[in-house]
Amino acid sequence: MKKEDILIKFGIRIKELRLKNSWSQDELAVKSGFHRTYIGMIERAERNISLRNIEKLANTFNINIKELF
Repeated sequence: MKKEDILIKFGIRIKELRLKNSWSQDELAVKSGFHRTYIGMIERAERNISLRNIEKLANTFNINIKELF
């Protein structure tokens, strides 16, 4: 698996969870404390985010990190 593959899969998963909750990128940004453009960059696989930020997203979706992947 190439590095880019994991970023693409993670971005797709974040978008899936966001849409499942009927949230816009703006709403996810507010709830998570991230900027909307950062959320978009994650979903487009343009950012390789830190473990701390992965944990913040999991907490925002009220799931554990394992479920995020």
